[in-house]
Amino acid sequence: MIFGGEIMNFWRKTILFYVAGCIYVCMELLWRGRSHGSMFVAGGICFLLLGRLNEVEPRLPLPLRAAVGALVITMVELGTGLLVNRGYDVWDYRGQPGNLWGQVCPGFMLIWLVLAPIAWTVYEKLKIRLP
Repeated sequence: MIFGGEIMNFWRKTILFYVAGCIYVCMELLWRGRSHGSMFVAGGICFLLLGRLNEVEPRLPLPLRAAVGALVITMVELGTGLLVNRGYDVWDYRGQPGNLWGQVCPGFMLIWLVLAPIAWTVYEKLKIRLP
């Protein structure tokens, strides 16, 4: 039944990815009134990485874990930006203080610092409800 367990784990991760992608796109729609398909993918990747961080390092103090989570989200955002936002038609942080190539800025890192622990809670609640 090992193979069956791997299939179930794949589907569980797929559902978590899909739900997170939808949530992230909805957050963007509420925040700025538009989104992009790449944000669905980035949101799903961030959610799975944050969930894994929480599983691997649950004893890290919450502020440190939140900081690592914010860094993970920022790096995914940077990577996504460098791949799909070269023309700055998806987002543009060039006018923000401390921005890196117009793709990420410290102000949003502070938001991710708050959202990472919320994401862990949602991840854990969804994970235990899935088969």
